[in-house]
Amino acid sequence: MRKAIYPGSFDPPTFGHLDIIERSAKMVDELNVAVLKNNAKNPLFSAEERVSMIRELTSHLPNVTVSSFDGLTADYAARVGANIVVRGLRAVTDFEYEMQIAQTNHAINDQIDTIFLTTNLKYSYLSSTIVKEVASYGGDISRFVPEQIIERVYGKYHILNQNR
Repeated sequence: MRKAIYPGSFDPPTFGHLDIIERSAKMVDELNVAVLKNNAKNPLFSAEERVSMIRELTSHLPNVTVSSFDGLTADYAARVGANIVVRGLRAVTDFEYEMQIAQTNHAINDQIDTIFLTTNLKYSYLSSTIVKEVASYGGDISRFVPEQIIERVYGKYHILNQNR
């Protein structure tokens, strides 16, 4: 059985994340979207909120599960029995960093391999950071995140979505 994890902060989940989830779910028997609880970051949404949003957005994918974790990705993969890590690449600048992480994960656990999926070109500029930046100024984020996420993001900034 091919079991993979797709780790990330997903703060908030974007159309780019969903693209990678849907495409990688077709490649494996089971995909675990692993929401990182990173104490070094100050996330907009709690880990529980991010897990809940991703579960809602992936409910149509029967082989996708969503959970949260902290610690090393390689250790988490071993705990859940995954030997594949999925990572998305937006641009060539992502590759060097992601390659180092993939090699580190493999050094920690030689049973883990990383597959890289290039994002759909229409999402190549998109990141959760951009979504938060635009939303913090009340900008339109409807092209960046699914409809059911929009109000949650604006709500964190106490901004009403009035006919955007």
